[in-house]
Amino acid sequence: MQVLLMMLGCGVAFIVAYHTYGKFLARKIFGLNPNAPVPSRELNDGVDYVPTSKGILFGHHFTSIAGTGPIVGPAIGIIWGWLPAVLWIIFGSVFMGAVHDFGALVVSLRNEGKSISEIAARYVNKRVRFIFFVVVFLVLLIVIAIFGMVIAIVFDRFPSAIIPVWFQIPIAIGLGWAVYKRGAGVMVSTVAAVVLMYAFIAIGAFLEAKSPGLLTFEAAGGIPATGVWTIILLIYAWIASTLPVTTLLQPRDYINAWQLFIMMGLLIVGVAASALSGNLAMAAPAVNHVGAGTDIPTWWPLMFVTIACGAISGFHSLVASGTSPKQIGNERDSLLIGYGAMLIEGFLAILVIVCVGAGIGMAYKVAGTDQILTGNAAWRQHYASWDAASGLVDKLTAVVVGAANMIKMIGLPRVVGMTLMGVFIASFAGTTLDTAVRIQRYVISEIANDLKIGALRNRWTATTLAVLTAAGLAFATGANGKGALTLWPLFGAANQLLAGLALLIVTMYLRKKGGLRFIVSGIPCVLMLTVTGWAMILKEIDFYGNGSRLLVVIGGAIIILAVWMIAETTALIFKKHPTE
Repeated sequence: MQVLLMMLGCGVAFIVAYHTYGKFLARKIFGLNPNAPVPSRELNDGVDYVPTSKGILFGHHFTSIAGTGPIVGPAIGIIWGWLPAVLWIIFGSVFMGAVHDFGALVVSLRNEGKSISEIAARYVNKRVRFIFFVVVFLVLLIVIAIFGMVIAIVFDRFPSAIIPVWFQIPIAIGLGWAVYKRGAGVMVSTVAAVVLMYAFIAIGAFLEAKSPGLLTFEAAGGIPATGVWTIILLIYAWIASTLPVTTLLQPRDYINAWQLFIMMGLLIVGVAASALSGNLAMAAPAVNHVGAGTDIPTWWPLMFVTIACGAISGFHSLVASGTSPKQIGNERDSLLIGYGAMLIEGFLAILVIVCVGAGIGMAYKVAGTDQILTGNAAWRQHYASWDAASGLVDKLTAVVVGAANMIKMIGLPRVVGMTLMGVFIASFAGTTLDTAVRIQRYVISEIANDLKIGALRNRWTATTLAVLTAAGLAFATGANGKGALTLWPLFGAANQLLAGLALLIVTMYLRKKGGLRFIVSGIPCVLMLTVTGWAMILKEIDFYGNGSRLLVVIGGAIIILAVWMIAETTALIFKKHPTE
C-alpha cells in the first residue's frame, strides 16, 4: 500500500499546485490576457505559425517536451534511493520546471514566437545571443542524434514496436486531413485514430509472439541494424520537420498524447491492482547510502542533472520558445500548455519511479540465465553499480520490465505489456526527434537571418544542415549510429545549464516589468546555475582524469560561455531599467 499511497499523494500534490501556484503565476506574475494578439494569428503562414485548439496543441507540446527524458532520468536517478528522487521531482517540477517552461513560453509568445536564443538579444545584448546559440545548437545536436539512436535501440530490442510506430504516420496524416481539410469532428476522428493505433499494437504483439525475430535483422549493406534505423529516422525527421505542422507534427503528437494518457491509466490501474493484491512493494531503498568501494557517485549535485525531464529540463525552453508559441491561439492557453504539461510530465516521472523501484521487484530475469529474482534482490541486481544502470538500454529495459509486470496484474499478457511500453518509448522519442529537428531549423534560420546568410534562411536548407550535423555526430564513431554517446556524458549538465540560462532570460523579462515578480524565476535560476555549474566542474575533473580530451574541451568551452553570459546579464540586473 505504501507505493499506491505515494503515487496518489504525488498526483494530488500536482493538482493542488496547478490550481494554486500555477494560477498565481498566470494572473499576478505574467498577467495573461485572453484578448492579447498572438503570433499564430499575427504571423499565420500555414506552415509553422498556425492557430491551434488548446487540446491539440497540448498534445504536441507535452509529447515534445517529454520524449524519453522523464523515463531515462528517473530510471537512473533512483540509484540514490526513491525518496530523494521523488522529492526532487515534486518540488523541482512545481517551483522550477513548470516556472521555467511557462516563463519561456510566455516570453516567446510576446516576442513573435522567437527562440530563447533570439530573445536573449532583446533582453540582454547581441553577444549573449551568439553565446546562447552555441549552447542551444550543441544541446539540440545531441538530442537529435541520441533520440534517433534511442528509437533504433528500441526497435532492435523490442521489434514488436516497429509496425505500430511506423503505422502511426499514415494514421496521423489521415487525422490531420480529416480535421483540417474535411472539417471532421475532433472527438470522432480521435477515437478512430486511437483505435487504429492500438489495432496495430495488437498486430505487432501477435506477430512477435507467433514468429519471434520476424521483424528483426542484424545488418543491411554492412551497416548494423541500429545504424540503418538511425539513417531512416533522420530521413523521416527531415521530411516531418519541413511539412506544415498540421500535416504530421500536430496530429502525430496529439495521438501520442492519447497513447500517454491510456498508458498512464494502465500503469495507475496496474499499480492499484498489484498493491491491493499484496504483490507490490518498494524494492528500492528509500535512500541508497553510497559507501566506499562503489562506483556510484554522490547524489549531490549529480542527481539534479541526472533527473532532468520530470523536474526541470533546458530542452523544454526550446520547445516552449520554438514550435508551441507559434501555434497558441489564445494567450490564456499558455497556463495549461506551459505549466500544466510540466506537472503531468512530473507525474509520469513518478510512475517511472514506481516501475523501476517497485515493479521491477515483482519479477526480474537475470540476463543470460533462467534465474528470476524478486524484491530487493531484483533491484540490487539491476542497480548493482553505476555502470550497470547508466546505459541507455539498461534504463529503458528496467522501465519496460517493471511496467509489464504491473500491467500483467490487470490481465494483459506480458508480450502485450512489453509492446505497449516499447511503442510508448519509441513514439515519444519520435515526437521529440522531429520537434528537435524543426527547432534546430528555427535556430539556424534565425542566426542566418541575423548574419544575412540567405542560403540558410529557407526551411529546406536549414533542416538539411540540422540533419546532416546530427548524422555526422551519430556516425562519428562507426556505422552503428551510436556516435552521439561520445558527447552523451555532457548532455545532462549542459541541458540543466541551459535551463538555468533560460530562467535567466525569463528573469530579465520580469525584471523589466518592474517590482519583485522576477523572484519567482530568479531564485530557481540561481539554484540551477549553482548546482549545474558545480556538476559541470566535477564532470570536467572526471573527464580529465579519464583522458577524455574532447569532452574536456567542449565542456570547458560551455562553462566559459555560460560564465560570460551570466556576467553580462548580472551587470544589467543591477542597473536601473524603465518598466515596460
